[in-house]
Amino acid sequence: MKIGIVGLGLIGGSLGLDLQQLGHQVLGVSRRTETCERAIARRAVTQASCDISLLATAEVIFLCTPLGAIQATVEELILHLQPETILTDVGSVKTPVVEKITPLWPSFVGGHPMAGTAATGIEAAQPQLFAGRPYVLTPVATTPPEALETLRELLRSLEVQLHQCSPQDHDRAVAWISHLPVMVSASLIAACMRETDPAVVELAQKLASSGFRDTSRVGGGNPELGRMMAEFNQPQLLRSLQGYRHCLDQIIAKIEQQDWSGIEQILVQTRQARPQFLNPSDQPQDPPTP
Repeated sequence: MKIGIVGLGLIGGSLGLDLQQLGHQVLGVSRRTETCERAIARRAVTQASCDISLLATAEVIFLCTPLGAIQATVEELILHLQPETILTDVGSVKTPVVEKITPLWPSFVGGHPMAGTAATGIEAAQPQLFAGRPYVLTPVATTPPEALETLRELLRSLEVQLHQCSPQDHDRAVAWISHLPVMVSASLIAACMRETDPAVVELAQKLASSGFRDTSRVGGGNPELGRMMAEFNQPQLLRSLQGYRHCLDQIIAKIEQQDWSGIEQILVQTRQARPQFLNPSDQPQDPPTP
């Protein structure tokens, strides 16, 4: 199959590495000549160009641009496409994307791979990034069934955990488990920096270990991506932030009241609930028996 990728960063480059390994011909488009050359050198693509017309003969095209660039990219791209070409994106918000792109190109299927790293760019691309990870498709009533099935088969070959839901349900779910953690994590870092004693800040920085590293990781990620989560998923992110604030207020109240058993009960409940939100590959492993 001839597959196009617009945007040769972490996600686009990783898709290209896997699809080329599976024998597909991958055509890549990037804004920078240097990125195109590096993607070819890394064998993430067969051909690459800054000219989007390179994708005129592609059968499936993955839109791996930032959320804010998807519509303009599609408007330019569809001038060159065959009527049967399938478009899909990898954005972390689906409702506004699906609502804008579907009228422009009926054979569009919203998509979102739940995989990534803190690194960015073509050098961050890695094979098997998506294997064993959730990948969500968000078709609507007008999505051509044959386009959906073609994309499903292609993604199954990447060994993803395939899920399907409405764009609205997707955005509500990821607000809790993806977008809210970014804002909470960023707030943690910002709160630590509000300590007024420089000596205490310096000591905290020296003492910070795995707990702070794990909790603050997503708050130290790509600022543009975090901003777009807030901008494009504003209603659902606000809803999740308000829910989080309510839970935090409850904890503050129990500490003020010295309700230590109440605090412990909350922690018992959250400890029991956490595994239900983890991918099997992320589940903590029991230590080996001697």
